[in-house]
Amino acid sequence: MIDTPGIELVAAEAAAAGARQLLIVTSPDKDAVAAHFAPQPELEATLKERGKDALLAKVRRASELIEVRTVTQAEPRGLGHAVGCAAGALADDEQAFAVLLPDDLVLPTGVLSRMAEVRAEHGGSVLCAFDIPGPEISAYGVFEVADTDDPDVKRVHGMVEKPPPDQAPSSFAAAGRYILDRAIFDALERVTPGAGGELQLTDAVALLISEGHPVHVVVHRGERHDLGNPGGYVRAFVDFALRDPDYGDELRAWLAARLEG
Repeated sequence: MIDTPGIELVAAEAAAAGARQLLIVTSPDKDAVAAHFAPQPELEATLKERGKDALLAKVRRASELIEVRTVTQAEPRGLGHAVGCAAGALADDEQAFAVLLPDDLVLPTGVLSRMAEVRAEHGGSVLCAFDIPGPEISAYGVFEVADTDDPDVKRVHGMVEKPPPDQAPSSFAAAGRYILDRAIFDALERVTPGAGGELQLTDAVALLISEGHPVHVVVHRGERHDLGNPGGYVRAFVDFALRDPDYGDELRAWLAARLEG
C-alpha cells in the first residue's frame, strides 16, 4: 500500500502482537516475497551516504521487524493444506500460532492481541469475525455462535460457508485472522479433501468443535480491505493514500475535482 507491500503490513501486525517469527508459506520458486525482508547493505550504504535518512528507515524496517522463514507448498491444495505445511516449524513448547492472510487487511491493527487474550482466558482456538448484517453476509463463511459475558466475544458452535441471507446462522463473518491451537494439525490430517483435492481449514476447525475443542471469535469493530481482487485493491490503495501525510491532501483535492467533472 503506497510504498509498503501488504506482506510487510502483515509482518508489522504480527510483530506488534508479540510474534517472534513469521513463516511465509509460498509456492516453489517464488521466494521474492521473503526476499523483501532480507537486509540490503549496499542500498542502505548508498542511502546513508546521500543523507536520505527517511528512505533508509523504510528500507531497513522490513528486515528489522521480525525473523522471517519460508516453507514451500508444493501444490495449491487449499488454505488448510498451507497451514499444515507449517507444522514442522513450531517448537515443542509452542502450543498455538497465528495465521494472517496477507490479502485481508484488518484495520485498525491490534485484533491479534485481543484474540491472544481471549485464548489465554478460554483456551482452544480464536478466530476474527466482522458483523456484516444484510444480504452481503452470503459472500462469507458465517459462524453459528452463542453469547458470552463480553458482547464482542462469541463461542462458536459451527460454521456455514456462503449461506443465503435468510439461512445465515448469525451476522458474524470470518476474516483472515486466526489463532489456532496446534491440535489443528491433527484435525487437518483427518478431514476429507474437497473439490480439487483442497483441504479446507474451516472443515478442520469444525471437526475440533465437534470434539469439544473450544473455539471463540472476537468481533472486530473496524474495517477490512480485500487485496485479493482488483476492485478491493483499488479501494485499499485509495484509502491508504488519503491517510498518507505526503499524498493525502493532494489526492483528496484531485478526487473531488475529478468526481465533479
